[in-house]
Amino acid sequence: MPASALLALTLSSTALGHQFDNYAYDFLFRLIQPAPWKPGSVILAIDEETLRRYGGNAGIRSALADGIAKIQPAHPAAVAVDVILAEPSTEEIDARLEAAFAGTRNLVLASYLLENNTWNDPIPRFRKYAFATGHVQASFDDYDSVSREVPLMKVGGHDRRWSLALDAFRAVQRAQILESPQDLQVGAVTIPSKLRDFTVDGRTLRVRYPPVAMGGLPRVSIAELDRNPSLVSRFAGQVVFVGETALAAGDSWSTPYSNGKTTPGIEMHASEYETLAQRNFLVDAPLLPVIGFCFLMAAAAGLIFFLGSGWVANLEAMGLVLLSQITPALAFRNSVVFAWLPGTLTAALSVAAAATWRHLIVRRELARAEQEKTRYQKAMQFVTHEMRTPLTAIQGSSELISRYGQMPEAKRKQMAELINAESKRLARMIETFLSVERLSAGQMEMKQERFPLPELVERCTERARAFAERKQIEIDVEALPADELSGDRELMEYAVYNLLTNAVKYSPALTRVRVFSEDDKGGKVRLSIQDQGIGMDKKEVSRIFEKFYRTKRAEQSGEAGTGIGLSIVEQIVTQHGGTIHVESEPGKGSRFTLILKRAS
Repeated sequence: MPASALLALTLSSTALGHQFDNYAYDFLFRLIQPAPWKPGSVILAIDEETLRRYGGNAGIRSALADGIAKIQPAHPAAVAVDVILAEPSTEEIDARLEAAFAGTRNLVLASYLLENNTWNDPIPRFRKYAFATGHVQASFDDYDSVSREVPLMKVGGHDRRWSLALDAFRAVQRAQILESPQDLQVGAVTIPSKLRDFTVDGRTLRVRYPPVAMGGLPRVSIAELDRNPSLVSRFAGQVVFVGETALAAGDSWSTPYSNGKTTPGIEMHASEYETLAQRNFLVDAPLLPVIGFCFLMAAAAGLIFFLGSGWVANLEAMGLVLLSQITPALAFRNSVVFAWLPGTLTAALSVAAAATWRHLIVRRELARAEQEKTRYQKAMQFVTHEMRTPLTAIQGSSELISRYGQMPEAKRKQMAELINAESKRLARMIETFLSVERLSAGQMEMKQERFPLPELVERCTERARAFAERKQIEIDVEALPADELSGDRELMEYAVYNLLTNAVKYSPALTRVRVFSEDDKGGKVRLSIQDQGIGMDKKEVSRIFEKFYRTKRAEQSGEAGTGIGLSIVEQIVTQHGGTIHVESEPGKGSRFTLILKRAS
């Protein structure tokens, strides 16, 4: 699950991830709007009608001079002009505008940072009346050109400028700007704006635009003032933002509210001022809580599917994904911008990974249960198959005794001895099978007794020769060392006998099974049983000791078997501290070598 969180955080840090976060921000911006407030600013607009009345763009300075002069009797708190006045016009027009500026309190004029990193400033005859010269540049997203935040400062060469709205705000506050790495202080107002660098958009601010319920900020055009001078009262004590709102001016931006429409630049400056004046700030959530939230989502997804399953776990997982959506919305309601994509992606990836893990676990448990079921079915088949011979002998002998009441005493004694011998054999088979099962489960300890290797091999060979004679197979036992082994004699006898009968079973008639021993300088005994049978390839050899595994050649041979015998042999040898080694080649037979410890 931590990998899901790391992957989500990595993907969220890409350009595509940031874009998804921006779209989520725009959605929440429109969904969770601030409560309406009483604006402290008003827009003095140069609209289409004003441009027509003053002769188009050539008459903008005349319109400015008339508009500002008309609102002076209302004593506005400040006037911020979003018109670049970098070149002189006719003396008459510039004189009228200069006079209007001279009579304006807290005048803030616009400047613009050019591509050559120099400032396009108002001409000196206007600038000398300005409280400050603020920049009017915006910040746009590289992919969708939406302005979601504005630069509070710009640096050109060695000259730094604050934004037009921030200069207007500090003019009204009559305070200097105090800086720290995390914020700006203007009088009693703390503006959360982290210092990023000193060269580009060093400090930015997310603008809270007026909610739809407010119908936008108050706006009066200069043309309207000409028609209705009583509208001047609307500028009393307000911060006035003067600029073009005509679409032909081209000064319009896309905002999170735009939804396909654009907003005049002067209105965005006024909205920036309102954000400062109302202290209605949006701040980005720190990175650490976002990372913590992602890992919390991942841990919760893991716990859901670790502790539960089925429809309950699925419902809880859906709730977790829903929580990843609700958290950014709750944060936004509290003026915190909490990145949407990291938590959402973490929840989705973690739920998918945890659900897949649970599915695999269930599948594995189901497969294990099926294997156990198959194991016990085959175990019963083994018991049935192996016990059929002694049971048949017992049944046949008992029927003969009961059918022939006048059977000679010698014959009756022979039958009774056969029943007794086969009953004991059957009991030993059952005991061997159960002992091996208990040994493999660690539920019993082996007997510890000493017995000679030659005697053990001789007993097994004698039992196997009857089976070998039917196929005219010779069992050749070479001279064996008189070494003694230590352990459970019956279990070791079963192991050697099983290897002998397998050698006979899978060898063609008129062949030879060889039993011999080789010197081992490591204090161990090496007992080998080699046949001339069907053999195995390397892949089959690697699986030969798996329970219930049979090679294709063994199945095609027509010989009955369950594939459990060799797995029992391996367990017996392993429990005695030994190993078993197999060498085989298809069509050339096999050699099974037991490497056993000598009795100390």
